[in-house]
This record gives sequence, structure tokens and C-alpha cells, in this order.
Amino acid sequence: MKENGRNRLAKFQKWMVRGSLTAGLCWGIFFSWYSIREAIPDKIWIEEGKEENFDFHLPITGEMDQEGLEVFGNQSPAVEEDKIRLDLNESFSLKSRNQGSYSMSCRLFGLFHIKEVAVEVIEKEQVVPCGIPVGIYVKTNGILIIGTGTVTGNDGMNYEPAENLVKSGDYVKTVDDQVVESKEDLIGKINQCQGKSVILGVLRGEEYIQLKLQPVQTAENEYKLGIWVRDDLAGVGTLTFYNEEGDYGALGHPVSDLDTGTKVNMGEGTLYEAEVAGITKGEKGNPGEIAGVITYLDQYRLGTVEENTNAGIYGNLERVPDTVGKSPYYPIGLKQDIEKGEAVIISTVSGERKEYSIVITDVDYNSENKGILFQVTDGELLNLTGGIVQGM
Repeated sequence: MKENGRNRLAKFQKWMVRGSLTAGLCWGIFFSWYSIREAIPDKIWIEEGKEENFDFHLPITGEMDQEGLEVFGNQSPAVEEDKIRLDLNESFSLKSRNQGSYSMSCRLFGLFHIKEVAVEVIEKEQVVPCGIPVGIYVKTNGILIIGTGTVTGNDGMNYEPAENLVKSGDYVKTVDDQVVESKEDLIGKINQCQGKSVILGVLRGEEYIQLKLQPVQTAENEYKLGIWVRDDLAGVGTLTFYNEEGDYGALGHPVSDLDTGTKVNMGEGTLYEAEVAGITKGEKGNPGEIAGVITYLDQYRLGTVEENTNAGIYGNLERVPDTVGKSPYYPIGLKQDIEKGEAVIISTVSGERKEYSIVITDVDYNSENKGILFQVTDGELLNLTGGIVQGM
């Protein structure tokens, strides 16, 4: 009996060792696959007419359409005649004389499909880096619902007419098929219901829905739905750059609503001059921030806000801010051109537009929004802000 027990124990131990080795091998293969996949960028950019060099040093082959692209380097025979096949373990160069979009199919060891890489050929562009504070004012596209609450009727009873019907982040577009232009317009249309239920046309994400609500009478000729709403937002951000056509980018992140935490569905917007009024230094657990003053007068207007994206806001300048002056234009740098090491940023936190020293410590070639990690090394900036604070 003891001998049989020892044999069973030995078999169990062998099974455990084999299982552990198999699990370790599977994990190692998965980790290697994932690491290689993440090392390949989701998208690469080429300036039209310019030869761009790439050096991935990965055991990957890439295949893409031949039309419109010139390849210099390590081409190998492709499976199809109209395709280009590349060895991503060696350096290569791409060039195109025309703007356009391409796709490169990547295979591990030339066998296993691992990723599709978008190749974008873009026009040559020069920009002026800015780093100055600007005031941002945007109207919402629809009336943003930020929450619901209790309404006390003229009978003294409490009601919640919107509970479990509308949601934070919804946008009211219509009342009884009539377009709503503002908060005041929404209030007016609800007061016109005379106690009858209303149909709200609501945009929820990408879906347009209709909701039936019963307004509560709170006073003579006054009715309420018990919703908290907003139709505009304002704040201070940083103007990042503008190009020769006056198109600009700013902020570096979307305009979001503080209460709902969602990106604002934007209507029209305006860019204004702004001044730094104060700085709360960043420290552990507190990112700090820049406080600014905006004057909403026509003489301080800088331009329009036309897009609200995950990478920031975009629009057109009607005039160049005085604080930028006649600054030189620089050719844009593409993401694959970024290198770790010493660099500078431009900021106006001191009240004067100037450069500050940083060190780029990491580059994320895949993220659409977060491109680099860097450490502030400039003593003056560290004394002013403690590093990078909100609003810079």
C-alpha cells in the first residue's frame, strides 16, 4: 500500500511539473506575442515626397499594396504581383508622391498574422509652437443633462419625473418635435405644456431616442421635469500650435463636462485671449493647476473652435496672439521620429513665453492621445509649478 501511495505521489509530482512547464511555456509564448505586437506601431506617417526611414528590428514581414508607394531597402518576393513584401527585421524606407491611406499586413515569422498597420501619407506642413494660455468657450450641441432631482409640486408633494428615464450625459435635442436652442428655450417649452406630458428627443451616445415625461406644476404657469442641464462650458487651456493657414490645435485633451466626465458634444465655440492669474503647484496626490482670466469681448476674440477630439480642440485663428509675435515656423515631426533624451517645451506660466528643459523618457507609438512621457528638469519651472500642472 505504501509503495502504491509513493507511486501515485511521484506521478502527481511529475504531472505538476509538466503542467507548470506547459503553463510557463504558454505564458512565455503569449507574452512574447504581445510584446512584439505592441512594439509594432498601429499607424505610421509619411510626408508626401519625402523618404521616411524605419528600423523596427522585429521578426515580422509586412505586405502592402505596391501602387503609389516606393520602397527602398529589403524587399523580398511577394505572394501577389501587385504587393510589396518587407522584412521588418531590417531597415527600410517608404516614399510616396501623393497623399493617401495604405494598410500593411504584418505576420510573425512570415506565417502568423499579428497586426494591420495603417500607413498615412500626409502633406508637408510647418507650424508655430505656441505654449500660451487661451480662453475656450463652447456651446453644447443640444442641452446636456448632468443629473436628475426632486421637484416639489404646488400641492406640497415631492416628485421625480425624470428618474430612471433620462441619464447623465444625454443631450436634449427636441421637445414635442420642436428643436431646443438653449436652456431658456427648454424651460419655455416645458412651461407651455400646461400639464400635459412631453416627448423629449434625446441623443444618448450615438442613438437618438424619444422619452415621454410628465412635467410637475410648481407654481402658476410653471412646470418642471426635475433635470439639471447645461448648454455651454468655458475654461482656460494652452494653444499648442498653428499652421500657415491659421488652423490651430490646443488643449491636448477633449473638452469634457466636469459633472458627467464625458467628452462634450460640441456646437459652436470661440477662442479668446487669456492671462495667467495664479498657479497651484503640483505635488503628490494633487496635479496642481493654472488659473486664468478670460475677457469675453470681441477685441479679445482669437478665432473659432470647430472640433472637440480626444487629442484636443481644433479650429481657425482669425488673428495671431500678440504673445506669440512673429515666431518662426518649424516643420512638423512625425511620431516615429521622436527620440528619448533632452528636449524643450514652451510655456507662458511665468507670464513670459519661454523654453524649459525636459527629458523624454518613453515614447508610446500606439496611443492616439498619449505620445510621450517626459520629466521636467528645468529648475525654474519646477520652482514655479512643481512640474506639469493642469492647464499647461
